[in-house]
Amino acid sequence: MPGIANDVVWRNRFDDIESEFDDILLPDSGERVDQDEEWCEIVAAGERRRIRFHNYSDIFQISGLYEALFYDQLECCSPSYISNLLKSVAREYGEPIESLRVLDVGAGNGMVGDELHELGVESLTGIDILPTAKEAADRDRPDVYDEYIVCDLTRLPEPLEKELRSRRLNCISSVAALGFGDIPPTAFIKALDLIETRGWIAFNIKEDFLQESDTTGFCRLVRQLSRRRIIQPYAYRRYQHRLSITGRPLYYVAMVARKLCNVPDDMLNGDLVSMGHESSPSVAPV
Repeated sequence: MPGIANDVVWRNRFDDIESEFDDILLPDSGERVDQDEEWCEIVAAGERRRIRFHNYSDIFQISGLYEALFYDQLECCSPSYISNLLKSVAREYGEPIESLRVLDVGAGNGMVGDELHELGVESLTGIDILPTAKEAADRDRPDVYDEYIVCDLTRLPEPLEKELRSRRLNCISSVAALGFGDIPPTAFIKALDLIETRGWIAFNIKEDFLQESDTTGFCRLVRQLSRRRIIQPYAYRRYQHRLSITGRPLYYVAMVARKLCNVPDDMLNGDLVSMGHESSPSVAPV
């Protein structure tokens, strides 16, 4: 596990979560599938049931399954890795983690929020399109978020946008939630628009989505944001996000950047980010 990742927070929380299944069965190691097609079988009450990793609503409904599958068996370290990288970079530039008012985008069941809460951020707002994500966070991590909002960032109601802006958010976190067509570039741009100038952006994305062959739009988006001096990257780290179901390392890129100015209208209107998938935002495959 990378040096700045620390699994103490989720393991302590996992001890408090009552699991609602008996076993997790991964496919035969010889069966190689794409990351967004991975699946497992769970055993509960003597019955076996297949669950595709991408079907997060199904996973969130089963207490303890998300942690046992991705973090225990597949050794995911991203929530801790990104949170600690953000803390390290912000501190280097004179801003303690305690000063951050975070919008956790694609918050899921609150794994990232748990890490940030433990680090002592000033406030923490979760946002996700899946009602089951909020239900899981409320069930397993009821003390983590100041508020958890279920909404589509690409169709943000005006009263809710006004309320979010009143919180003077100065940081975005988004972990294992970008790419695969689930949170589109337009949703990420809207989240960026919601935070204050000089605010921090901490996210990760599969390394494939930052290559020229990327079809999701994130490669072009990140380059446009940097070239137009809308964001200034401060940290760029390639690391092992987790293992695949066959035991193969899956590498992601962690980025910490700073917002330098307001997001231009052309980007908010989608003129520069309407490439790749434009589906509604939710949670991407971990």
